[in-house]
Amino acid sequence: MLTRIDHIGIACRNLDETVEFYRATYGFEVFHTEINEEQGVREAMLKINETDDGGASYLQLLEPIREDSAVGKWMEKNGEGVHHIAFGTADVDGDAAAIRDKGVRVLYETPRRGSMDSRITFLHPKDCHGVLTELVTAADADAGH
Repeated sequence: MLTRIDHIGIACRNLDETVEFYRATYGFEVFHTEINEEQGVREAMLKINETDDGGASYLQLLEPIREDSAVGKWMEKNGEGVHHIAFGTADVDGDAAAIRDKGVRVLYETPRRGSMDSRITFLHPKDCHGVLTELVTAADADAGH
């Protein structure tokens, strides 16, 4: 069961400048940063609030470190902006299977490692009215996997 908006992914050309914009404009602070070599991005998670399910909601700022990364290719076509929306779940495997059974293409057969050691998969944007959609199980909610 999807329980929250986990994060909204925003592609940017300069992570430091974009972080400063969100800090100065909205007062959001960086909760976590990392380089995800597999996905080819440098990222910052800005925590927005805690949620009722024990998780949190974030803005995820993504700067591609390679032009051939998924975010790099997306930015070449679209420029900076909203890249995807992610829904939080305690069971990314179960929810991905249930959504697949409804005819939506799930992009990863097996969930991959996401930010902060979460487990993630994506849903095809053509099956989601043009929105790249991510399913996320936070690392601490994933202890049973």
